Amino acid sequence: MAKTQYNADSITVLEGLEAVRKRPGMYIGGVGTKGLNHLIYEIVDNAVDEHLAGYCNEIWVTLEADGSCTVKDSGRGIPVGMHKKGVSAERVVLATLHAGGKFDNQAYKTSGGLHGVGSSVVNALSERMDVKIYQNGLIHHDAYERGIPVVELENGLLPVLGKTKATGTEINFLPDGEIFEKTRFKAEWLKSRLHETAYLNPALTIHYINRRPGEEEQVDYHEPDGIVAYVRELNSGKETVHEPIYYKGTSEGIEVEVAIQFVDAFEENTLGFCNNIFTQEGGTHLMGFKTRFTQLINGYARELSILKEKDSNFTGADTRNGMTAIVAVKHPDPIFEGQTKTKLASADATKAVFSVTGEELTLYFDRNLEVLKGIIGCAEKSAKIRKAEEKAKTNMLSKSKFSFDSNGKLANCESRDASKCEIFIVEGDSAGGSAKTARNRQYQAILPIRGKILNVEKASMDKVLANAEIKTMINAFGCGFSEGYGNDFDIAKLRYDKIILMTDADVDGSHIDTLLLTFLYRFMPELIYNGHVYIAMPPLYKVIPKKGQEQYLFDDKELERYRRSHTGEFTLQRYKGLGEMDPEQLWETTLDPERRVLKQVEIEDARMASEITEMLMGSDVPPRRQFIYDHADEAEIDA
Repeated sequence: MAKTQYNADSITVLEGLEAVRKRPGMYIGGVGTKGLNHLIYEIVDNAVDEHLAGYCNEIWVTLEADGSCTVKDSGRGIPVGMHKKGVSAERVVLATLHAGGKFDNQAYKTSGGLHGVGSSVVNALSERMDVKIYQNGLIHHDAYERGIPVVELENGLLPVLGKTKATGTEINFLPDGEIFEKTRFKAEWLKSRLHETAYLNPALTIHYINRRPGEEEQVDYHEPDGIVAYVRELNSGKETVHEPIYYKGTSEGIEVEVAIQFVDAFEENTLGFCNNIFTQEGGTHLMGFKTRFTQLINGYARELSILKEKDSNFTGADTRNGMTAIVAVKHPDPIFEGQTKTKLASADATKAVFSVTGEELTLYFDRNLEVLKGIIGCAEKSAKIRKAEEKAKTNMLSKSKFSFDSNGKLANCESRDASKCEIFIVEGDSAGGSAKTARNRQYQAILPIRGKILNVEKASMDKVLANAEIKTMINAFGCGFSEGYGNDFDIAKLRYDKIILMTDADVDGSHIDTLLLTFLYRFMPELIYNGHVYIAMPPLYKVIPKKGQEQYLFDDKELERYRRSHTGEFTLQRYKGLGEMDPEQLWETTLDPERRVLKQVEIEDARMASEITEMLMGSDVPPRRQFIYDHADEAEIDA
């Protein structure tokens, strides 16, 4: 075998913003809709940082008719003076990674755009970007194409378009279709994020404008009651136990703000934020809050003799059952896990939130005994149900300890290396039989299920655990589950790297996928957050032309494109179900890693995901009916 040279010439240096275009997922988390919307969030976060610094009270976010987005603020404007590099400071900020005013802790006390790559990354991943800076009575202008400046500087400084009395920065950008799978921003996600930002900044007004044809809309977000209003909105329509508790304090230079309200329901909804960034995976600030809150409730329960000497303490889940809470910190130098900042890792945040929560909640509970008793009452109910459920769970699961044939349903793979194994959840015995024959037995396991499983959003825990299909899946995966009161989920015990839902390519198949995803989201959300859940994409049609090669088509849109582009006669075969495919067809279209198409299941917004799951799969009909009316034009009806 020929040897390759590894020397100085082998080292590639990506100049300027080339690295971002080469590996966009490193900076924005991916090139799907999630990463696309993240471009707007980065620019908005910079404007919010100006607000936090005390210089901006209004932000305008506009989805333009041409598919671009404009973000304008009333802040100071990006500096336009001469930088020591010999060009305008604006050019350095927008065309250089890790350049900005957020590294010396002077220009910004706290910042969401900590890593200093936000605006330059947006620039690199945009087909074009146009910048106007309103500063010192003048309108300064710059423009870029795929991160490369296209405006000629005048003695190193930006050209001036005219005069103005306004101050601030206005950035218009069009995402690059060469980078992103889709370039249409998700309006609902954006509105949710902007409203969230308004709750976290009560003195800020955000104007949302949609100019896209057929979607024209304008909404102003201003929430003077801040996170207290946020908690009220999250609990809207629920039976509350008390009025929201609010406290604020500072410890070790970290500002802590918390709002809490309990509802008469067995659920917890605790959201964490750091410098206005939603920490989807939690982190050290939530750890400090939960630990201190549990200690306080157990201490008061014993002091009030609600917990006797022989009684065990309430668990953390007990004390938070029924809780809706917002925990927001302002940190001068936060440490996040990952560029997209989904988890806070700063150890001092734990101490700060722990300290402020202890001091402020002690003062509150000492003055509001009835509220305290109501919260302890929620913990009591939770503990009683938890103990009953744990007993039922032990009894039920002990009757069906995991075996590799799982009562004859699971056709397991030969490998025990979880990183290489995958399990297909298949609808029906017919499809299951074909899949068992077609699969690669070395690393592919097949688990057939019967039709539509239980809707866990409407069912009690005892019914869920009594369901044969659900018990089989819990046993097969091997990692337990984390819903409700018990928390024995351990992702390290997961037996398969990929859990693939493989159902028919029709409406019934989509319904089964929805039921399965509801189960996984409510009982094993870590599987989704860690990227282990996929949906198989079996073809809906096979076309056999008189001349030419046979081809599989995945949906009606592909069929329509084929009809337009194909001139000769062809035979069309429609697969009503996976069971109609022979093993060879199933392998080459749906099982073969080299040729198959899989959709990875992701969660962009945990709060919105929980709300939509509750609305679409729960018992409350009117909101679901309204959602269907609002989104009817987006539905793909199976013929």
